[in-house]
Amino acid sequence: MVKLDIISDPICPWCYIGKANLDKALTQFPDHPFTIEWHPFQLNPDMPAEGMDRRAYLEGKFGGKEAAIKAYAPVVSSSEKAGALINFEAIKTTPNTINAHRLIHWAGIEQRQTYVVDLLFKAYFVDGRDIGSAEVLADIADTAEMDAGMVTRLLDTDEDLTSIRERDAHSRKMGISSVPTFIVAQQHAVPGAQPPEMWVKVISDIQEQIAADA
Repeated sequence: MVKLDIISDPICPWCYIGKANLDKALTQFPDHPFTIEWHPFQLNPDMPAEGMDRRAYLEGKFGGKEAAIKAYAPVVSSSEKAGALINFEAIKTTPNTINAHRLIHWAGIEQRQTYVVDLLFKAYFVDGRDIGSAEVLADIADTAEMDAGMVTRLLDTDEDLTSIRERDAHSRKMGISSVPTFIVAQQHAVPGAQPPEMWVKVISDIQEQIAADA
């Protein structure tokens, strides 16, 4: 198997779109060679713990309403092309994602990581839920057949907070400044929400190499 490390943030629309494109390619290869692991990267590490109003966040980030709309135009078109529904009207809060990243980490221990990432994307982009909320995260854990009670108790502690922040910092020290970033076989970095066709070629090339080595 070939390791595919994905560095992302569950409130990043390009991460959501990038995963949708990757999934399209993977459906063409039921025996694809990837072992996937998700890694933390906070787009807004200084976000207040309670998050903030999304409209205020976007207008502050891009310099006003019109600038925010213009900046998000490529997101709208790319999400539609990828089949990744984004319900912009439903999203009221931009959360702090440190606890969502902790949940992703714990899901990895239970071999449910990609499923939980999917649930986080859906909760935020489709249902407009606040994935900074411990209650919402516990509900997602329950849906993923994790121990929601245990997750709730862990979220009430500092368990793995330092580790998540250190892993985020490590990615930045490696030169990663935007997400998603995909790292193939621990050596080839692929930045951005690449189209399915690119992933089809990558997978085909890997399978040909595996066949040749055999």
